[in-house]
Amino acid sequence: MTPDEHSETIPPAAPQGQHRPSKADQPAVLAREFANFLIELSIALHKHAMYPEGHPSLVPALERVAADLAELLPKRGTLSLGVARKQLVIEGVATDTKNPVLADLAERLHAHQLGAVTFIQGVTPGEVHLVLKVVAQDPHREGNKPLGLDQQSRIDIQPHIHLYPVNYNKLELLGDEGKPEDEEEQEARTRAAQLWLGLAQAAIATADDQEGGQETNTEPTAVAHAIADHHKDEAYDQVIVGYLLQIAEELKTAGGAEALRLQKRMSKLVSSLDAETIERLLEMGGEDSQRRKFLLDATQGMTVAAVLDLVQAAGEAEKKPISHSMLRILQKLSHHAEGGPPEQQQAVEQSVRDQIASLVHGWSLDDPNPDTYTTALGTMAQQPSGFNVAPEEQFRPESKRMIQMALEVDVAGPALLRAVSDLITTHELPWLMDLMEQANAPSATNAVWTELSDPKRFKEILRCEPVDAAVLDRLLEQVGIRGAEPMLEVLTESESAGTRQLLLDRLSQIGPIIGPLAVARLDDDRWYVQRNMLAIISRLPELPDGFDAMRFVDHPDARVRWEALELMFTIPSVRERAICRALTDSDENIVRAGLSACKAKCPKAAVPLLVSRAVNAANSAQRLAAIKALGTAEDPAALETLLKMAAPRKSFLRLKPQRKSAEYLASLEAIHNYPDDARAKKALDVAVKSKDTQISSVAKQKKPKAN
Repeated sequence: MTPDEHSETIPPAAPQGQHRPSKADQPAVLAREFANFLIELSIALHKHAMYPEGHPSLVPALERVAADLAELLPKRGTLSLGVARKQLVIEGVATDTKNPVLADLAERLHAHQLGAVTFIQGVTPGEVHLVLKVVAQDPHREGNKPLGLDQQSRIDIQPHIHLYPVNYNKLELLGDEGKPEDEEEQEARTRAAQLWLGLAQAAIATADDQEGGQETNTEPTAVAHAIADHHKDEAYDQVIVGYLLQIAEELKTAGGAEALRLQKRMSKLVSSLDAETIERLLEMGGEDSQRRKFLLDATQGMTVAAVLDLVQAAGEAEKKPISHSMLRILQKLSHHAEGGPPEQQQAVEQSVRDQIASLVHGWSLDDPNPDTYTTALGTMAQQPSGFNVAPEEQFRPESKRMIQMALEVDVAGPALLRAVSDLITTHELPWLMDLMEQANAPSATNAVWTELSDPKRFKEILRCEPVDAAVLDRLLEQVGIRGAEPMLEVLTESESAGTRQLLLDRLSQIGPIIGPLAVARLDDDRWYVQRNMLAIISRLPELPDGFDAMRFVDHPDARVRWEALELMFTIPSVRERAICRALTDSDENIVRAGLSACKAKCPKAAVPLLVSRAVNAANSAQRLAAIKALGTAEDPAALETLLKMAAPRKSFLRLKPQRKSAEYLASLEAIHNYPDDARAKKALDVAVKSKDTQISSVAKQKKPKAN
């Protein structure tokens, strides 16, 4: 199959806690229209960095970016991108730092010390070209410098594209003492410090700062005041949100002295912000699911007091406020984390964090039911102290511990299935499957396999991209043909080329039962669905009943036509018609496929089309392929055309081979297939005597039969 042009979607992040994830718990997914635009923008920037001015590859890339903007901007007037070190924020949704294409785009813009980019309705491909041209220049190369340091000459260059500089060179991190002791601590220090410095500069930097050469004050209170002073500036807020998301993600897993300093700074920053500003940033932070992921990450990395401020503001942003009584209880509990012995502080603080995470997970009602609070309070009352538990045991992932216990005592129940659900979203099914193979727990193991092989659960697993091929194969052993429908559904909706290819390979191995299911989905109007269904059918040993590939040979999308014609080339009853249709198609890939099909055996009806391609095709590759195909035609018209191309030329009293060309060599090779024709033998005899070794070698390849 030819590669398609699907955009990559942002992989879902794993939710925290032990709760069965609902649809609302899933992180915000970058809309396809935004993902397409960012990917095309990244490709265009990459090509500007690779190719010189005027290269033919630049124009199509620019046109695709302009086309995406022409579709996006009329709906909103402007479109702003916030730039963080490894991710972008667009319409409140942050891109995944593990997406290589989007991470590369973010890093290139960040290297130029740009904090935001805004596109305004009316932008042209020419404006995009001029901006990408300067952004594509390596700011670290000798003689260059970041755009953020040179905005007067290079940033304000286009009326419909605004670049917002962020000058990192004027930052000074205040209040840090001591040096890291090893490389690991140095790396953690660098990563945490860079995130804070980026947030501080993005928040505080102004035109006066950049022109005056002043050092930026990175104290949390100064950063908080700067954020509060910017009111409803979308590009500015996009940048701030991008750094907040990264810092929350970093604090969730980071450790060491530098992470502790970052935690203290962020907590002081949040406590210094007023409720209106926090609510403004959370609203810019995307849909409910994106806000919840940020809050869940924050519960694991910020102080409890700061998390409570964020949760309260998020409740206002979502129009689902938390009970003041509940907040007072949590605030009172958080005070216990500030006194007492260290082990007690740690236990109380973790207990409060868990309850906040539990509330965020179950945050779904506009008017929360008091029963929810009753359950949360009951859980807090029953929470084991953990004072005497070793740290490595206290902070071990709860879902894994639950599964290990269930397998050890061979007991199945809702708690086990909730833990299995968590492992699905965290992509840890290989660990689970390996553990079950080693366990002697038939009841618990059967319950888990029954849960995983349920078609609905199986579809949920397939949607957690990237899909693990080994996990899929092990599941198919349990699911069997019941997995066909879920796989087809995910195939039609997945935006990951890797997932689609994985599913296509497995669906083709299920057997003939997949044929009717694929035929039924051909009525879907989406081109990629039809193309994928045709690809599945083409791999089956027999065509399903009621299937007619001819309905797709005039499809408006060339990729669907290509797949349909490739399939028809293998069906004797329609092969000739398919080849003739391919040779007259406007798409070069389809014409090439038709020429390739002729090489095995050229149908008589295709000879006139091949003759036309051999003589008149503007593309040299097409002319050569057509000449070679004519050699298999065994048709007088084909022979006449080949003889004209291979006929020797007269020179005084003797015949000479024609001047060497690719077409002449191909025609000599083709007329070997007509050994009984005297004119073909004569042309080959003359060519054999050529002083050009390549011409004589081609003429000698086969010995023509004597007349």
